[in-house]
Amino acid sequence: MGRERRETVRMQAAELFEQKTKTPEVARPLRVSLKSAYQWHQLWRDGGVQALASRGPSGSRCRLSPRCLEKLAAYLEQGPAAHGWVEDQVWTAARVATLIGRKFHVSYSVSGATRLTHRLGFSPQVPARRVAERDEQAVTVWKEATWAEVKEPGRPAGATSASRTRRASLGGRPEDAPGAGAAAPRS
Repeated sequence: MGRERRETVRMQAAELFEQKTKTPEVARPLRVSLKSAYQWHQLWRDGGVQALASRGPSGSRCRLSPRCLEKLAAYLEQGPAAHGWVEDQVWTAARVATLIGRKFHVSYSVSGATRLTHRLGFSPQVPARRVAERDEQAVTVWKEATWAEVKEPGRPAGATSASRTRRASLGGRPEDAPGAGAAAPRS
């Protein structure tokens, strides 16, 4: 979608260049930077309209075929336990990269595996369902009893000031504190 829209804007710029419109006057109505307009003008002069056509998606090509991507999605649906990770039911990017290596003999980095899982529609930060072993009553008791004891108290409401109109008091600083005595109060 975005690539097609950007190509449409470049094609509109090419039409304006053909009408001998000055580059700054091309940038304004198309709402693009002058730098982009000048680059497009140079490309258009050297290679015509074809030079402004989209060259397809940027970045490296996917190293898995569409059929392999379907298989990978099916493997991910089976869950980590089906593939040897029995400690928990969490697909991490590292595990997905390992799974791709094991099943398809293709090496993916952790960030590459993350992009691939997103492309397949998987979102690692949102669990599909709650853990089967979750004990709601125990969670409620813990929140009411333990969390209240463990939680650190927050700052008192009036402890700090972020006002630009009030100058900080230098007299309240210890003498060895950074900045103490460095500046005399303005008059």
